[in-house]
Amino acid sequence: MTLTVDPVGPGTVDEPGPVRTPGTRSRTAARPVTRPGPHLRHERLLLREGATLVAGMDEVGRGSLAGPVSVGVVVVDAGTRSAPRGVADSKLLTPAARTALLPALGRWGLARAVGHASAAEIDDLGIIAALRLAGSRALSAVVEVVGHVDVVLLDGSHDWLTPPAAVPDLFAAVEDVVAAPVPRVRMRVKADRTCASVAAASVLAKCERDALMVGLAPHHPAYRWDENKGYASPDHLAALRELGPSELHRRSWRLPGVGLDDDGLVPGDDESDLTFDDLDLDDVTDRAESDDTD
Repeated sequence: MTLTVDPVGPGTVDEPGPVRTPGTRSRTAARPVTRPGPHLRHERLLLREGATLVAGMDEVGRGSLAGPVSVGVVVVDAGTRSAPRGVADSKLLTPAARTALLPALGRWGLARAVGHASAAEIDDLGIIAALRLAGSRALSAVVEVVGHVDVVLLDGSHDWLTPPAAVPDLFAAVEDVVAAPVPRVRMRVKADRTCASVAAASVLAKCERDALMVGLAPHHPAYRWDENKGYASPDHLAALRELGPSELHRRSWRLPGVGLDDDGLVPGDDESDLTFDDLDLDDVTDRAESDDTD
């Protein structure tokens, strides 16, 4: 099966080469240069430095107007083989390519999980703390399977997973977060394009979050979440201006129609108490499509 990758991602790119001009000898024309896809070199370096378990982590949904922010995590060790063929940063893959990878990713690595923080939690905590909560939930899920993780390899340049030293533990009473020290975090810019565990985590998180939004869409059809996944598409913005926000929108954000009080919330079709746990992910994953925006 051929997996389609956006030309800006792993694949071939044209780079400037020598040009042939009249009156000169022929020179080598521009040749495609192959960029390597995600690999395990960075994870293996951490393992050689003494780590036993390394967890790649990435987030999706940070810029959405509705729905959760989601964090994927994949745990590898010294015995983990190369990632399944076609794994890449989720933003560089088509929805069909991401979905096709799910069976192989479900067997790769020692453990994998996706954690979510709801729109209400984003409003209560702020986006950075909500990212931390979603990441902590994902970590707690894999810790139950493989035990303590030594190092988290995190995409980007900002460590949103480690709580500030001066801030009390916001999640001490959260049932699905294991009370354990946060592993050491190693940041790497563009890790989702170079580190196989992080790329795999991004694909898992993207597929699961997209499926959640597709499952929620029939209860709030005007917002077209099945198409935009909660991001600021023209149809979504137009519905917000006309109807105001639903209970699944991030109301602390600057949204069209957010001048409403609580009585102005737009309820779902008899589903105002719907939660993500009520959704059948197996039923909606195959229908999930994306605007490929994280």
